[in-house]
Amino acid sequence: MGDAVGQVLAPAVAVALSPFPIIPMVLILLGRRARAAGPAFLAGWSAGLALVGAAVLVVAGPVDEAGPDRWVGGLKLVLGLVLVALALKGWRGRPRGGEEQALPGWMGALEGMGPGRALALGAASSGLNPKIALLAVAAAGSVAALDLPAGESALGYAVFCLVASAGVLVPVVIRLALGARSLAVLGAFRGWLARNNAVIMAVVSLVIGVVLIADAVAILT
Repeated sequence: MGDAVGQVLAPAVAVALSPFPIIPMVLILLGRRARAAGPAFLAGWSAGLALVGAAVLVVAGPVDEAGPDRWVGGLKLVLGLVLVALALKGWRGRPRGGEEQALPGWMGALEGMGPGRALALGAASSGLNPKIALLAVAAAGSVAALDLPAGESALGYAVFCLVASAGVLVPVVIRLALGARSLAVLGAFRGWLARNNAVIMAVVSLVIGVVLIADAVAILT
């Protein structure tokens, strides 16, 4: 169990720091249906992560002593290279001079979103977002390679989901605890994230990508 936790912490922290799900969550929490839609988005987000991990763990299945290292090494190498490429692309396209990065048009409708749509959006934000899904696959693959009993593998990946959800959990706690007083804090936080989104994602993707490549080289050589 301890080995599984050690394997999932780095990608979990990277997911938790990702601005992409935090910005929609903050916009939802600034809306008039925040108390229902915010927790719904969080539930969907957690469910999306859980489904990605469950799929990887089921597909990986039991492994023999000779197989898991090279399988996980190849997976980490591919994921690491993809993350490094995404990091470089994001860094080149970052806003300059403190400009606020333009947010997708669909985010403008989030402040009026109800719980049903928020639940679906949360699931899509984790399960279908390429950067988040890549990190979830890397975490689940690392757990699968340890060849632990099913219960321990599930618990190890559950730790990943818990830590990875911190970024969307904290704004919900702030909104529910502080009520209307939280609106100024969340609004300022949303602006900061919008200005620094590309840089944060580039740095996080680069660091995790390099770590995955180093792990892969160690496994495959």
